[in-house]
Amino acid sequence: MEVDPKDNPSGEGVSEVLPVRVVVRARPLLPSELIESSRSCVSFPPGGQTVVLGKDRAFTFDSVYVPSAAQETIFNEWVCPLVESCFCGYNATVLAYGQTGAGKTYTMGTGNNAGKLESEIGIIPRVMKEIYRRIESTDSRDAIISIRASYIEIYNDEIKDLLFPSAQPKAIAIRERSDGTIVLAGVKEAEVENLQHMQQLLEDGSLSRTVAGTLMNTNSSRSHSIFSITIEQKRFSESITAKFHLVDLAGSERAKRTGNVGLRLKESVNINAGLLALGNVISALGDEKKKLSHVPYRESKLTRMLQDSLGGNSRTLMIACISPADPSFEETLNTLKYANRARNIKNKPIINRNSEEAILQEVAQEEALNLKEQI
Repeated sequence: MEVDPKDNPSGEGVSEVLPVRVVVRARPLLPSELIESSRSCVSFPPGGQTVVLGKDRAFTFDSVYVPSAAQETIFNEWVCPLVESCFCGYNATVLAYGQTGAGKTYTMGTGNNAGKLESEIGIIPRVMKEIYRRIESTDSRDAIISIRASYIEIYNDEIKDLLFPSAQPKAIAIRERSDGTIVLAGVKEAEVENLQHMQQLLEDGSLSRTVAGTLMNTNSSRSHSIFSITIEQKRFSESITAKFHLVDLAGSERAKRTGNVGLRLKESVNINAGLLALGNVISALGDEKKKLSHVPYRESKLTRMLQDSLGGNSRTLMIACISPADPSFEETLNTLKYANRARNIKNKPIINRNSEEAILQEVAQEEALNLKEQI
């Protein structure tokens, strides 16, 4: 039985086999594209679930958002239910995918949010506000809630801690626990004091993220970034813990269009290699013929990091960001094909409930992993 997490965020009384939800968002034509006389190559039939590329290439998704769609609308319809499910103990992931300059960073809100209008605020700042709105409405006698956050980027296939940038990338390693959970040894989680503190962590970390200009995007993200929020609720001798991963993938690039050379070209190669590995994982998970075959999570650090999010213990939403401009026809087609395959992935989220004994075992396992890294 498949269940829409919007209808039942708590998941109570249902079989937890959920598809990855995929929505498409088209950005408006940019002033530079209008000056170059670019035209829109996409159209949106009534119903809000179909996008047509060119004359007749139609794709259907869980939702399709036209260029005028508000940030708040996407958040309320798809992301807010995921926040609610986190408070029920389920892991959640939102990841934005698309070509460079398609609006991923704007949608996620990992850029500079200072001075933005409320209507322009992206998903991550809205998630923060919703988390603290829920905390404030919870009776402290029912649960003790603690919030932790981490922020990393994968740049040229190296993991960097954006909240503690002095940490050496070589000291960070991806590890898999005995229960299959993926953990990052060497990345520190910040204890979050309040909403303002979490907002500051996002701003500070985003300043450390690697960005640069290309012919297609004057403020191009040169790395994949993951802002992770851990919500822990302690009730008597039991603890419920959920992780919310908010992923802003670097955009797919063509060297011919971006004009990249030297370091920028090396970055492009690494970005595209990570996205190719992600595409291989999506194909392996989403293709009925390949379901029993090996899933190549270990092809890249990006896919290892997203192992729980794709085919594992998470409720996951992919936002495919597309450019409507006709010069981007091929890139938009590739994005839509990529997103269409992701719709076939099935996840198996569970409530992350730990007894006091299990918590002590988890701490001991974490310490053992850290000790192993130091040897």
